[in-house]
Amino acid sequence: MAKETTLTVRMDDDIRKEFDAFCSKVGLTASGAVNVFIRAVLRERKIPFEITEEADPFYSESNLLVLRKSIEQND
Repeated sequence: MAKETTLTVRMDDDIRKEFDAFCSKVGLTASGAVNVFIRAVLRERKIPFEITEEADPFYSESNLLVLRKSIEQND
């Protein structure tokens, strides 16, 4: 059997409670769920879901349209 180690993660207490409740509903422990995640990362050689940076709302299409119209009016 492989030697085991402990991984400590800091998170908001409410998030932990919600995560524990979810894991329980799907038949896992929090530790089991983290192990599933880690194995998926190692198997797929990537994070198994998309991670994106939230776009700055200033640059949304609607704001850019207003900005373009404003520039056109001033020309």
